[in-house]
Order: sequence, then structure tokens, then C-alpha cells
Amino acid sequence: MTGNARRGGARAGAGRPAGSGKYGEPTRSLRVPLSRIDAVRALLVSGDATDHPLPAPILRPASQPEPLARPLYAHRIPAGFPSPAENDVEQTLDLNRLLVRNRDATFFLRVDGDSMLGAGIHDGDLLVIDRSLPAQPGRIVIAVLDGALTVKRLEKRGARLFLLPENPAFAEIEVGEAQELMIWGVVTQVIHAL
Repeated sequence: MTGNARRGGARAGAGRPAGSGKYGEPTRSLRVPLSRIDAVRALLVSGDATDHPLPAPILRPASQPEPLARPLYAHRIPAGFPSPAENDVEQTLDLNRLLVRNRDATFFLRVDGDSMLGAGIHDGDLLVIDRSLPAQPGRIVIAVLDGALTVKRLEKRGARLFLLPENPAFAEIEVGEAQELMIWGVVTQVIHAL
């Protein structure tokens, strides 16, 4: 045999055993544009081993912000008939603590479209998403279905899984067995500008 004839093909016992890598599971080849290889490597190095991998700009938590404590008045404001306002400050409220339960697992996304109007989510709203919460049926989730990002309500009917809009103008999406579904996180808050 010449030197070239010995190369190529599978060799018994060669290579890394399946599931022995950092994440403890089999891997799959992925074609990445040459210009993005360093970004993908950085994502894998900086990411954690959760079930919810996110793009690099979303994965990196912001530095700990200064508390933004503002007065929270004890009096509730009526949405019906006016009543005299009270000047008593009950406590202060930090918006960071109110909106972000788990800082390291929280990220934000802006909504594009109106498929979730019935849930009070409008085009352009800012969503607060927590990756640490379980994606249980009934919750509004950020999902990636066959590579397409969407916000929908998760529903399970028997063994079938659905992504439901909250607008009758949109059809529900049944997740087929051949489709790839990844849940990025659970929506915990909606920031809606008036």
C-alpha cells in the first residue's frame, strides 16, 4: 500500500466516543459561513450548557445596573371615577427587581407583528423573557420552529404540541414530529408604550 491508500475511512476505536463532549450528547455537523466561524466559537465558549442556546448578543447579561428606586404610592388609582390622591409613599420600587427575576437567565426581545394582540402583546412591544422557567402548556414562550423565531402560547393536546396565536386572524401551528422546535424562554413581562 502506498501512503495515500492508508488514509480515509472509519477506523475502529478512532475518534471521540459519542456523548463525551462538553454537553454530554451526540453532535452534528453544521455549515457555518467562514466570516461567522469566530462568532460561533465565541458563542459556544461564552454560552452555558442550558437547553436554551441564544444568539451571542442576547446571551451576554448586562452588567449589574444601579438600582432605580422610584416612589410607589400606597393609594391605588381608580380606572372608573376620580377620587382624591394620597401623598403617602408606601415604599420604593426598583424596576430592575420588578421586571427581572433571574438576571443571568433574562433577555429582551422586541415584537414584530400582531399575532398576540389578545394577550396584550402589540407590534413593537418589548418582551422580558426568562430562560430559567419551564416551558409549560399555557405559558407564552419564545420558540424557534424550523429556524423561524416566534412568540406564541404553548399548548399540549394529548401527545400533540401547538403554538397558539392570540389573534383570530392567525392560524394555530401544530408542531409536527419532523419539525425542529426549540423553546428559548418564557415571557414574563410585556413593556408596552402608550
